[in-house]
This record gives sequence, C-alpha cells and structure tokens, in this order.
Amino acid sequence: MSRTPDHEIVVIGAGFSGIGAAIGLDKAGFTDFLIIEEGDGVGGAWHWNTYPGVAVDIPSFSYQFSFDQRDTWSRVYAPGQELKAYAEDCTDEYGLRGRLRLGTRVVGATFDDTDHLWTLTTSAGDEVVTRFIVGATGVLTQPKPPSIPGLDDFTGTVMHTARWDHDVDLRGKRVAIIGTGASAVQVIPSIAPEVEHLTVFQRTPIWCLPKPDAPMSRAARGALRIPGAKRVSRLISQAYVELNFAIPAHFEGVVPIARAGERIGRKHLAKSVHDPVVREKLTPRYSLGCKRPSFSNEYLPTFNRENVTLETDDIQGITAAGVLTASGTEHAADVLILATGFKVFEVGNMPPFPIKGAGGRDLETFWLENRFQAYQGVSVPGFPNFFSILGPYGFNGSSYFNLIETQTRHIVRCLREARRRSATRVEITEQANAEYFAKMLGRRHNQVFFTGSCADANSYYFDVHGDVPFRASATLETMWTSRRFDLSAYDFTAADVYAPA
Repeated sequence: MSRTPDHEIVVIGAGFSGIGAAIGLDKAGFTDFLIIEEGDGVGGAWHWNTYPGVAVDIPSFSYQFSFDQRDTWSRVYAPGQELKAYAEDCTDEYGLRGRLRLGTRVVGATFDDTDHLWTLTTSAGDEVVTRFIVGATGVLTQPKPPSIPGLDDFTGTVMHTARWDHDVDLRGKRVAIIGTGASAVQVIPSIAPEVEHLTVFQRTPIWCLPKPDAPMSRAARGALRIPGAKRVSRLISQAYVELNFAIPAHFEGVVPIARAGERIGRKHLAKSVHDPVVREKLTPRYSLGCKRPSFSNEYLPTFNRENVTLETDDIQGITAAGVLTASGTEHAADVLILATGFKVFEVGNMPPFPIKGAGGRDLETFWLENRFQAYQGVSVPGFPNFFSILGPYGFNGSSYFNLIETQTRHIVRCLREARRRSATRVEITEQANAEYFAKMLGRRHNQVFFTGSCADANSYYFDVHGDVPFRASATLETMWTSRRFDLSAYDFTAADVYAPA
C-alpha cells in the first residue's frame, strides 16, 4: 500500500525564491505545503547578510514582486534591512507563517520509485515525506572562506561579510579586508571613516559603474501611488537592468553594449580616484560582464583616504598579528574581514545536500559527469517531482524577482497538469532536456563570457567544466516560454495506488 505523504509539496528555503514559490503555489490552489528554512528567520540573503552598507544592486522598483509593489522604499536602491522587512511582511500577508519551519536544514533527499515520494532527512534527525519538492535554496548562501595558510592562527577577530558580528566595534581598529567583490564594494566605504586604518587586499579589480541612487522623497513616494505609476516605474527599471546585464552578457556578439559600459566604468574610475598608481591597480583587465560588476558612487573615492591602503601583492599567509604578502610585508590588523564570496558551482552547494533520484541516481554525480544542466533551470531528468527555482541555465541576469515568478509559473503548470491527470510522478524527458541544453550551448558564442577577455576575471560564473550555466535568453523570452512550453516535454505517470492529498 502506498504511503501517505506528510505534505503534497515541500519548499526548501525561505528566501525570496521560497517565499515567491509558496505564494504562487497557494494562489494556484496547492495549499498543502511546508517551507523548511535553515535560518531562524525568513529573507535568505537578506536575513544572513547584515554587514554595514548592505543594499540591493538593482533599483528597488525591479527588486520586488510584481504582485506586491511598494511605495515605501527609502531609496532607489533600498538598504538591506528594508528587504528583510519586505520578506517578513510577505510571509505574514500571504499566510505563510503557519506553514514555515525555521531552524531546520535539509541534509538529504531520496526518491521512492514505487510510491513516487521524496523522503527528506533534516538536521533535527527526523524525516519529512512529500510528493513534490521545490528547491529554493539559492546559490549565494554558503560563505566561502579563503584557502590561505595560517588563517586559524590570527589572534584578532575574523568574520565573513555574510556572517557579520555586530558586537565587534571597528572604531579605531586596524582592519584588513580580503576581497573586492560586490559585498566588499558596499562594506569598504561604510567602515573606512571609522577605522584607524583599512587595508584592502585585492586579487582582481571589479568593474564599478556609477550608481543612479537617491533618497525617495515624500513627493516621489506619493507619485508612485498614482494609478499605473508603479507599473511604469517597474517597466523602466526592468529595461535598465536588462540593458546593464542580460543584453550585454548574452548578446555581446550581436550588440556590443559591454564596450560602452567599459567606457563609462573607466571614466567613473578616472573621475573618482586621484592617484594614478592606485587608479591603475583598480583598472580591470577583463571584459565587463565576465564577472559580477558593481554599482557604487562611494567605493572608488574611498581609496583617496589617507587611512586606506590598496594592496595587490599576493597574500602569502595569515600570521597571528596580520596578513603577510609575497613581498615579505606584514600588514598588522586587529580585525580580519573575509569578503570572499560564496560557494556557487561547487561540490557541496550544487546541489546543497545529497539528492538521490530515480534508481538511486545522485544529482551531484550526474552534474559532475554530464555538466550542469536543467530544463529551463527547473527540472533534471532522472529526478522526478523535483523542481528548482533558478537551477542551472535558469538565471539570465534579470531581476531575481521576475525570474522567481517566471520559474514558479513553470512549476505550477506542471503541477496543474499532474493534478489534471491524477499523476504522481512528473519528470522531464531526456530528449527535452537535451534539446534545451544544446540550445543554450548553441547560443554561447554570442555571450560575453566566451567572446570577451575573461581569462583574468577569476569569476565564479564559470564552473568546473568551463561552462557558465546562465540562461542565454532575454527576459521576455523566459517569461514567454514559462507560459508556452509544451507540457509533452514532461512524462506524467501514476503510482499503482494513488491517494490524492
């Protein structure tokens, strides 16, 4: 006799991907779901990342759900605490709180070929049985400490930007920060005025472009309440985001917009940094788009401060008192900040826990042997009833919120068809997946990752296979296909004994 699942659907992750997926499921009539979240609060990246200066890197008009647009943002680029509050508000307003299990990490998932059920093992030592899984764990979630000798020998305070310790007072301290990625671009100008001295260790300079940010005045917020104003502001913002990443990244071979962006970046650098030697060190030697660019009006001018040093010499190791470079110079520090990013396309993060699909197939092994792939970023053959939000070849560089809604729409279509057919197993076909994968690879000759100069970018976009598993599509195409893809791409079957949820 077939087992009865604890829930029809389990959503793993309560960041905005999980929140958006849960809202979409609920609206579509799939109400028997549980959200499992490792943290003690919702918001994902905005729950974990609380470092000084944390804020969105695209306009807030885009960085919100289309069905819940706010007119209360304090700035065009909202600070992190407002996004965290937005996540909490959405959780309450859409009735998700009672279907949320916090402080629990999923540590394994196994599919039963007979009953067509997934068994999830949790960090609490129990199991949760479900018919379907929606993986919404994101990719920028697991901090990646640097592999530097002596890190454990440092006698001062060490913290990663994604796990900021607010009990540490930086005032008057000698601070060393390793990394100049997106987080560092926000942290560095925020802490430089209060520390005694800040030493920034840079391996690869980042493309930094002007940030069209400003406070949202009372008049501006009032204007957003005019009928249709939010829709127009979102449309303009989406177009801005599309032109700043999606189009340059995926269509550089057709429309070389990235080169224009590089000119803007160099002009911004020349205007912001006075010392020509420092300016040269901050100049990227790779094409714009090879790695995640940043937008800031404060980052580059910070290197004009007398108490800020930019160090580009290789780090040889960490000592008890500071950071030792290859030239033999020891930079003394009281606090060491690791702005070294996250595990992305790496073992232990993709997937974030062991997943055993049909016939015991291991997802991590499948990707290592066959390259990262997933049909429209959602489904992988051999892993029925398992759907991802922004899996491989799902992210195209547009607003995460727009993509979350797009992928949720895809998943809901599959679940509705399964319900219509009384199917208990939904699996993407090998043929549909292979055709989609070939389509993505067939477009990459126009992507900046393969047409530009990316060899010196040290970009986490590239996986162990040398691929960049981003969706080579304009945003409008992703929206269209989520509504129109042929459901025959999936196989729908029923277990011998079917007990509807």
